[in-house]
Amino acid sequence: MQSSTTDAWVTGLGAMTPLGADVTATWSAMRAAENGIDELKEDWAEDLPVRIAAQLRNDPAASLERTAARKLDRCEQMALATARDAWADAGTPDVDPERLAVAIGTGIGGVGSLLDQNRVLATGGPRRVSPYAVPMLMANGPAAWVSLEFGALAGVHAPVSACASGAEALALGLDLIRAGRADMVIAGGVEASVLPLTMAAFARMMALSPDNEDPTHACRPFDTGRNGFVLGEGAAIVVLERADHARARGVEAPHGRLLGAGISSSASHITASDAAGQVRAIRRSLRDADTAPGDVGIVHAHATSTPQGDVAEAHAIAAALGTHPAVTATKSMTGHLLGASGALSAIAALLSLRDGTVPPTRNVQDLDPDVGLDVVTGTARPGHWDSALVNSFGFGGHNVSLLLGRP
Repeated sequence: MQSSTTDAWVTGLGAMTPLGADVTATWSAMRAAENGIDELKEDWAEDLPVRIAAQLRNDPAASLERTAARKLDRCEQMALATARDAWADAGTPDVDPERLAVAIGTGIGGVGSLLDQNRVLATGGPRRVSPYAVPMLMANGPAAWVSLEFGALAGVHAPVSACASGAEALALGLDLIRAGRADMVIAGGVEASVLPLTMAAFARMMALSPDNEDPTHACRPFDTGRNGFVLGEGAAIVVLERADHARARGVEAPHGRLLGAGISSSASHITASDAAGQVRAIRRSLRDADTAPGDVGIVHAHATSTPQGDVAEAHAIAAALGTHPAVTATKSMTGHLLGASGALSAIAALLSLRDGTVPPTRNVQDLDPDVGLDVVTGTARPGHWDSALVNSFGFGGHNVSLLLGRP
């Protein structure tokens, strides 16, 4: 049995985002504050009130076998391709299948396949519905396909906690390692929901930025002119590993460490941000990692660019940590990847610590005075930090904070 304060090494990274087809391209673009948000070119977007989003630059099916790709929803294709990258980055380890687990979350799952098959049913009748429809639309599909790919027998888990899903998957992976139930966990998040229904639904909630004429500046976390988030798609997956297991197979240094996690529920409103619940999650992550607030040098904020949400989080950060950390919001570049966003922020935080640089927040022209934090803007900020906090919050009152450390 592992100690409750044992951390986990991060030995593999994989990502597929609107900034790049892999981790290297995405990280380079983040540091350069590049834009991944653009006008939607699909015909179905013409009549929508919001016609901008952050879409992948590559086709996830292109890296998969054709017969396999046809059986998978787009989010499952992303998960499988990204997990392969993370596994290769970890050195394609030889691990006992009974000591390998999977934890991959999603906020919505295979909604594209659900909508497609519903159209098939309406136009062609029940006999035209695909026999793969259920595996394609089920929210545990991405985790299940990855477990099949790698023969993971220690458990397959699929947190579905809205925009906190990916971060919660990493927290679950840490728990599995600490509890002695796994030596390695493939963990992360995935989302592929840039579709007419989801775009229309979020727009009806007044959650999306309506800046159709200026997509490159539409997402502006912490700025006084922020007016909603931009929907994005992508996947981010890491390989978590017990430190002694990694050393035994020759790993000298990981990308970084997952030191601790804090999870809370707000139980206050189905969609509104709750600073008190966020403070609980942050403080729990600090206790879990045995880390003092003053030791946290970087915060990769949830910061989606909504008027109320950004301020609520800023107040939570200040209450739990103080105002000293360097704060960044990479959704200003990638859009909001929903269930993948927390896992991608964790990768960005690990690379920030490893490489000694914090990517800037794009589009901050007039920092909201009510934010009161040291927000990194303009260009990337160099420095040396030992730990970083990642916040990830979801509709329904899901609050997850992760504490990450240098290699």
